[in-house]
Amino acid sequence: REMAKESIFRDLLEILMSASSEIEQAYKDSCELVDLDTCLLLIAECFRCLRNACVDCAKNQHVMRNLGLISTSVHLIKLLHGIQIKEELLLTALRCSLQFLGNVAAGNGDSQNSIWKCAFPDLFLTCLMYSDEKIVAYCCMVLFTCLNSALIRCFSTPFGVNVDAVFVAPVTLLFFFRFLIVTDHLLKCPELVKALYAKLSNQERVTLLELIMAKVSEKNPVTSEEMNVFMRHADFLAGCFQEKREAVLKLTSAAGAEDEEALVTIRLLDVLCEMTSNNGQLEHLQALPGFLETAIDTLRLTHLAGKQAVNIFTATHAMTGQEEISHPAVGFKSHLIRLIGNLCYKNKENQDKVYELDGIPLILDNCSIDDNNPFVNQWAVYAIRNLTEQNERNQELIAQMEEKGLADNCALESMGLETEKRDDKLILRSVRKKP
Repeated sequence: REMAKESIFRDLLEILMSASSEIEQAYKDSCELVDLDTCLLLIAECFRCLRNACVDCAKNQHVMRNLGLISTSVHLIKLLHGIQIKEELLLTALRCSLQFLGNVAAGNGDSQNSIWKCAFPDLFLTCLMYSDEKIVAYCCMVLFTCLNSALIRCFSTPFGVNVDAVFVAPVTLLFFFRFLIVTDHLLKCPELVKALYAKLSNQERVTLLELIMAKVSEKNPVTSEEMNVFMRHADFLAGCFQEKREAVLKLTSAAGAEDEEALVTIRLLDVLCEMTSNNGQLEHLQALPGFLETAIDTLRLTHLAGKQAVNIFTATHAMTGQEEISHPAVGFKSHLIRLIGNLCYKNKENQDKVYELDGIPLILDNCSIDDNNPFVNQWAVYAIRNLTEQNERNQELIAQMEEKGLADNCALESMGLETEKRDDKLILRSVRKKP
């Protein structure tokens, strides 16, 4: 595209500034504009010209930005929002203005930064709340175009935008989360995740963790840089779990209890189980100080709570098959055992750590069918296999427990394991089940 004369853009700027003044004067005098329709038509046509002129033309974008058209446009959009009518002319003017911002920002970092400084968060929050789908879509276009790693970091820096500004409306907040995560922007910046997480209510944290869970569960290949970022997320989420894990015990107070802090703990465990299913993140979490100990201790606390009184952590198999337990803590112990099993996968140090913490008898005590913990038997089998693989001491412990009647022989058989005496020494060995 050819560069237009700067005088043309100056003329358009003057028209938009004049329109802004007219609208502001109307607000000030508390009177209606005499010819609002003509004003809106003129604004829309100006933005159409600007929108078209900056497509694939960095020079025009540069001139518009230097003339102050971005700040003038953002100011005018805010004024248009204040007009309390829903006429098509108003919507058209708003749509064209957002299209202009999207086009002037496309491929132009300087314009993106200018829009971000002028428009975040007020303009984005305002337009994302509109009932008009096109306005929301064009706003998303501008937001997506302007977002980059440098701008994301400004959320959590002392010199950047105040994070509190985002939390104006829950609907907008959740939309903002989904937008950032779907476009991969949020997960590229651990600092932003930490900053936002600290400001959220427990209910909002649950939503955020569920969205993160969806991204973590994707099986797309990642670069080494992306893996490093995910490791930092893993550190943060593991720290949150270690800090808040006892909150889940609040769910023992009543069958229908739904403590929000406990729900956060449950979702944290879900995400961490998924993270330890990825080889790169698994190795990092296996070496995280105190993490395995926390998982074992949490399993011990919930298991003990279930034995001391009848609650969601009490093992039961009294269901008829047609009932369904919908308690949020269903499966919590299963997931703890899954996490422990993952952390011990081909890791001798962690295998030995579970032995030293008396975690093996604890896992064996959770091998029975439990309707409150679907698949707990399968996860226990998995954990025991990982704990005994090339680890003679752990194998000997289980064999001794079976001989003394402390371990259920049927449970061992279900795991494909059996004890055998060789030279006055008990050996735990794997056996193939007969068809």
